[in-house]
Amino acid sequence: MNIVRQFSVSLVNRPGVLANICRVLADAKVNIIALTISDSVELGVLRIIVDKPEVARTVLSRLDAPVAETDVLQIDLSNRPGAMANLAERLSEAHININYAYVTTGGSGGKATAILKVQYPDKAMKVLREARLTGAGRDETKFLVRPAYKSR
Repeated sequence: MNIVRQFSVSLVNRPGVLANICRVLADAKVNIIALTISDSVELGVLRIIVDKPEVARTVLSRLDAPVAETDVLQIDLSNRPGAMANLAERLSEAHININYAYVTTGGSGGKATAILKVQYPDKAMKVLREARLTGAGRDETKFLVRPAYKSR
């Protein structure tokens, strides 16, 4: 679990724009870890997490597109039913709102990676770390999966 830098790029909604951004990052040897795009009729917002934020910042600043940066949580989860629900419940119990989230699955070792934008990232990390310590011990992902509810 880490606080990482996310880049949000406003895009004109037309063919080739995303390809261009991905190409300039690739040419700069920047690997995309997570990516999501939300759209409207005319514009889209590309949100990306990369392995080299300093290089990405330089490359993206050369594009003719507005770029914003923000800190988000990057959390490894067990890739099974209930993992995201339990994470959201833990944050909710601590009165921490998730503004938005996106999740990748199929990672190594059966893991999923969740990216969460929360108002208080440091507090959220503390809550989740404490849940890990009182939950399943040292495996950071197991505390997020509680046993399934069984009806009577």
